[in-house]
Amino acid sequence: MNCRPEDMLVYAVTDRAWLKGESLKDQVEKALKGGVTFVQLREKNLDRRLFLEEAATIKELCDSFHVPFVINDDVEIALASGADGVHVGQKDMDVKEARRRLGPGKIIGVSCKTVEQAKAAEAGGADYLGVGAMYPTDTKSDTSQVTVETLKAICRAVDIPVVAIGGIRADRIQPLKGTGADGVAVVSAIFGQPDIEAAARRLKETAEMYLGRHRRRKTVLTIAGSDSSGGAGIQADLKTMLANGVYGMSAITALTAQNTTGVSGIFPVTPEFLAMQIDSVFSDIRPDAVKIGMVSSGELIRVIAERLSYYKAENIVVDPVMISTSGSRLLDEDAVGALKELLLPMAAVATPNIPEAEVLSGICIRSSEDMVRAAEIISREYGCAVLCKGGHRLNDANDLLYRDGGFCWFMGRRIDNPNTHGTGCTLSSAIASGLARGYSLEQAVERAKEYLSGALEAMLDLGSGSGPMDHGFQIP
Repeated sequence: MNCRPEDMLVYAVTDRAWLKGESLKDQVEKALKGGVTFVQLREKNLDRRLFLEEAATIKELCDSFHVPFVINDDVEIALASGADGVHVGQKDMDVKEARRRLGPGKIIGVSCKTVEQAKAAEAGGADYLGVGAMYPTDTKSDTSQVTVETLKAICRAVDIPVVAIGGIRADRIQPLKGTGADGVAVVSAIFGQPDIEAAARRLKETAEMYLGRHRRRKTVLTIAGSDSSGGAGIQADLKTMLANGVYGMSAITALTAQNTTGVSGIFPVTPEFLAMQIDSVFSDIRPDAVKIGMVSSGELIRVIAERLSYYKAENIVVDPVMISTSGSRLLDEDAVGALKELLLPMAAVATPNIPEAEVLSGICIRSSEDMVRAAEIISREYGCAVLCKGGHRLNDANDLLYRDGGFCWFMGRRIDNPNTHGTGCTLSSAIASGLARGYSLEQAVERAKEYLSGALEAMLDLGSGSGPMDHGFQIP
């Protein structure tokens, strides 16, 4: 398993002292939902049989979030549990011996305090370094501190990822800016907090802001129509992307004359000009994700599919926009066929609402069970994950994600707001933003739903029809 710099962003180290009546599995799951990117299991005194059972359980949980998982010091437990590797200290085991015993393909992390130790660990086969303690810590009373300048020197001296450890809290991350550290390792700042998920989320957002040698702002391209009233389409997408921490770019498929009461005109761009827009983006600022919204003709869909295939685009989110919130039809029959044939098979996830899922699946949806069946049909037919949105006529605000033969529900709450213009555009753009930032699909969906709820709860009231949401509700 490769060890990437982005895996180091929020490195969580378990500590049984913080269990407080919960199971370790429950605590780690909360941390993963909050955005933890790496997990180390540290057990010093646990019975070997229980240690192995625990390691196997946490490994399975981390796999479900696509997060690397290592064991502190213990090679035998790492091998027996199927963990991705081990982390060793300077006095625990020589990195070359750890590599010999683990074999190729496993991750080895090494703690160090000096440039000399860091270089030796890299030369011996370490995949990443834990440098510290950066601040005073209660975990290891005999640990001396490492200066910011030493951390910076280590980051410059090695080419493998570096994580800062020891006494890290969210308010202690900013002083590490400019050191080149790829992330922070924490114990009590996550597991010692009343709300583990919220603590992990805050740490991740702070680390994304200040850390990384090679980290840049993630980028998302939206390919969709322009909404002259600003509540949906390209305008909603770009607002959503900014609010969700990514840099948004656009390729416009059509100009629309619309407002909160309906669409009065659509002016599609030419296929040649759409291709030029996509080429201009990919040839200069490659997107980390792509969101596809309203595309009014099959000819334009074929251009999109051809250019995205050429550039091997990743994290494609398809919002199969067929009917506007106000009831106007936005997709012709030829476009529906091209959407099914070309775009859905490229998608990481499609996000149909109930009427759109009925068109794509060919069945009538009247219940939760129908939603599951429709999503299964779409997923199996086109090979993509499907988020079937329950906000139309049924199932309140609960959405169903179907992928790889299984499904899960994302429970929501009905917000009494008649202004819902652009909800589909907003949700799909927020999902694309999450995927671009490295979140799993499940995490991206959950975060997107939270953002959408916040935008609706802000109760913006503009226009005389179904008005827009407040995409900037988090901005003072």
